Amino acid sequence: MKSINITWRNYILPNIHSEGWRFVGIFAAITALLAIIWEPLGWIGLALTVWCYYFFRDPDRVTPEIDNVVVSPADGIVQMIAKVQAPEELNMGSQMFTRVSIFMSVFNVHVNRVPAQGKITKSVYIPGKFLNATLDKASKDNERQLLALKTKSGKDLCFVQIAGLVARRILCEAEVGQEYKAGERFGMIRFGSRLDVYLPEGVEPQVALGQTMVAGESIIANLSSDAKAVSGVVR
Repeated sequence: MKSINITWRNYILPNIHSEGWRFVGIFAAITALLAIIWEPLGWIGLALTVWCYYFFRDPDRVTPEIDNVVVSPADGIVQMIAKVQAPEELNMGSQMFTRVSIFMSVFNVHVNRVPAQGKITKSVYIPGKFLNATLDKASKDNERQLLALKTKSGKDLCFVQIAGLVARRILCEAEVGQEYKAGERFGMIRFGSRLDVYLPEGVEPQVALGQTMVAGESIIANLSSDAKAVSGVVR
C-alpha cells in the first residue's frame, strides 16, 4: 500500500501560490517600517504578514479517481443550493441547473480547482460590484469570471468565480479549448469570495447546506449517478 510522506513543512511552511509572494513582500516591508516607528506596531505587522503568507497557501490535494466525478472548486462552506438557469452570458439556453454556492472566508485556501474533467468551451469576464458574496444577488451583480465546461461524458457544466466584499482581484488561468482533469488548479480570488458550480439537469448535489468543502477533494456530485439530493443534520 502506498503512503504519503508528511513533514513539518506541510504545516509550518506550506507552498504558496506565486501570486502571493509580492504581497508577502509588501506586508513585510510595511512591518519593518512599523517596527521602526513603534515596536508594538511591528509585532502587529508581523502577525498580518504571517496571515498574508497563509492566505496564499497552495497545498496539494488528493482528488478521487472516479469517472464523472464533480469535486468542489473551492475550500469553504456550502452556503446556497438552488435550481436556476445558467448565467445568460454563457448562452446555455433555458435548461435548469442546480447551483451549489461555496463561500470562502479570508481564512480558507483561495486557490480554485476545476470541478470536473473536460474542456473549457466558454470564458466570460464580467466587471461588477463588490457586494457581500453571501448574498444571492452577488451571482448577477458582482465582478465575476464565468466558465463553461464540456465534460468527458458530454454534459455541460459551468462554474463561476465571484468577487466578494473584500475581494478585489479574480485570477483565472483557464482558456477556451484547454482540457482539465477534475481537481486541477485554474486560478484564485484574493481576499474572501465565492465559487458557484452549476450541475446539469438530472444531476443532484450530494452535499448539504452548511457542509465544509475541501477544494479538489470533496465530492459535490457524480454526473452519471441518479442519486437523489441529500440533506444534512448539524451535530
